Amino acid sequence: MACAIGNSNGEGVDRETDAVLGSYAKREKLIIDTDPGIDDSMAIFMAFQSPELEILGLTTIFGNVQTEDATRNALLLCEIAGCPGVPVAEGSPEPLKGGRPRIADFVHGSDGLGNTFLPPPKAKKIEQSASEFLVHKVSEYPGEVSILALGPLTNLALAIKRDSSFASKVKRVVILGGAFFALGNVNPAAEANIYGDPEAADVVFTSGANIVVVGINITTQVKFTDADLLELRQSKGKHAQFLSDMCKFYRDWHVRSDGVYGIFLHDPVSFVALVRPDLFTYKKGVVRVETQGICVGHTLMDQGLKVWNASNPWSGYSPASVAWTVNVEEVVDYVRKLLMKP
Repeated sequence: MACAIGNSNGEGVDRETDAVLGSYAKREKLIIDTDPGIDDSMAIFMAFQSPELEILGLTTIFGNVQTEDATRNALLLCEIAGCPGVPVAEGSPEPLKGGRPRIADFVHGSDGLGNTFLPPPKAKKIEQSASEFLVHKVSEYPGEVSILALGPLTNLALAIKRDSSFASKVKRVVILGGAFFALGNVNPAAEANIYGDPEAADVVFTSGANIVVVGINITTQVKFTDADLLELRQSKGKHAQFLSDMCKFYRDWHVRSDGVYGIFLHDPVSFVALVRPDLFTYKKGVVRVETQGICVGHTLMDQGLKVWNASNPWSGYSPASVAWTVNVEEVVDYVRKLLMKP
């Protein structure tokens, strides 16, 4: 277990952790922007089980739960992972344009953790807001910090607005979001994270940052079946029982909503794209997000198949790398190994 509290040379990390790190002297610095969330929890545990990563902190946002509840859950997950000292910074309680956020408690339970109703965490959130924390860490380590964005992109948009150099200083942003040339999961046009704050998503996609985006056209190809969930429960994985308890609620929703006897691995797949990009293929193109009308939250990439006669809303922006295909078997195997790791 590598909590990665301390600097990149391992100072401030206990001896056991330092021994585990072995050859990972130069770990990749990572901030996870998250709305935990059951599949968020899986991805977060996977990150803590990956000694090649230095988790600088978690930032929280609405989505699967309200932002305040996401902060509580993030603190709980750090404690359960044995890493209570990892900073947790609370993000925006509402989208950029204001108003009540969309909350998917019908997917993740009223507590966001499958109605497991855990006692409150002992640790507290830090004083910095999520956008302040993001700007501070990216400025402290320019070109070194990656961000794994697992919820609506409000905090990242606020960081970009706070610091005009943020996008050029972040190493890369791996985003779970969008439904590229596929049906959405909120409505036929939109995926939940982008729909949750389409204005913020468009700010991020047009910021010039180095962006990798994994849409639900990819993540819905990757599932844990009921048999996989049973194997997880019966495994000696460090967090297997807790994850299994959470996944009961999540699995039952998949049966009702999609007729899937198992669960989609949305957030874990996005984590795998961060650490094993070789298991995916990508297309590059400028991505824009619809912010009004019946297609609010729709992500559309210019695939570069045509030379346009005139400029359009996609012109002049930096392309993102959009996940196009996935090695399903290898990704499932990678997720299984991390979640079942003792």
